[in-house]
Amino acid sequence: MEPTSDRTEREALATRLLTSSVRTSYDPVVEIDWAAPPVPGAYWLPPRRSSLYGTPLWERLTEEQRVELTKHEVASAASAGLWFETILMQMLIRHYYDADPTSRHAQYALTEVADECRHSIMFGRLIEAMGCPVYRADPVDHLLGRFLKATATGPRMYAAILIAEEILDAFQREIMADESLQPLIRMVSRIHVVEEARHVRFARAELARQVEAAGPLGLSYARLLIGRAAWSIANRLVHPAAYAAVGIPPAVGRAAARANPHWRATLRWSAARVYGHLAGLGLVAGPGRLLWTRAGLI
Repeated sequence: MEPTSDRTEREALATRLLTSSVRTSYDPVVEIDWAAPPVPGAYWLPPRRSSLYGTPLWERLTEEQRVELTKHEVASAASAGLWFETILMQMLIRHYYDADPTSRHAQYALTEVADECRHSIMFGRLIEAMGCPVYRADPVDHLLGRFLKATATGPRMYAAILIAEEILDAFQREIMADESLQPLIRMVSRIHVVEEARHVRFARAELARQVEAAGPLGLSYARLLIGRAAWSIANRLVHPAAYAAVGIPPAVGRAAARANPHWRATLRWSAARVYGHLAGLGLVAGPGRLLWTRAGLI
């Protein structure tokens, strides 16, 4: 049974997060001008964050093609965000299923689900407004996503949530502060960053509690699954089909990105905060750590 002090602390945090949710929540359907035309020549993310930046392929692209590539890379990341938020919502609902519905903790979990519903609509509208396809997960990751949403509990659930949220958050914090970028993606990023800050705080607190309660065998399994989640998320950021939008064969574009020191540095930058946190909790080790390395995140 959970100690009274832990329950009190848990409820206090949930109460603060619920208050923050009332004060700073957005409806992207009405907050964003979806009909506004894109700004001619403006990038969708900082060029140095493109997966091909600095490669011979990048040098051969025209300025118009470089802008187009960043647009499709953003659409790919938004598609990955949609995929993972669908998994996240189902994990949170499973968590709520066994919770006390009168507790502030359970009520915040539902509030986060509501946030994620709006975020999923926002990402869908973003992809539609950009005129890009939805870049879906490959069959293996799609199947693993089904497994994760149906079974993940404890450390592996909250660590997977943090990996997805904090990697995207790194990109979006930079995007929302860059006035040279498209206003649409800056506004989408701002809304997501503000609301995800609460989600990250909630997940970090829960993860610390779950790690304390897990036994050695459970933690070993969690490290492996967490490593696989990190690998999937990193590889889902830029779908290889995105390169076809600027005339680059998908396999050629992916190989160039994987070998690109600029992109590998960007991946490490995006994961630095969450990696440091998870490693500090002992959740990056053994075979799981190898998956982080192969994903280019460390």
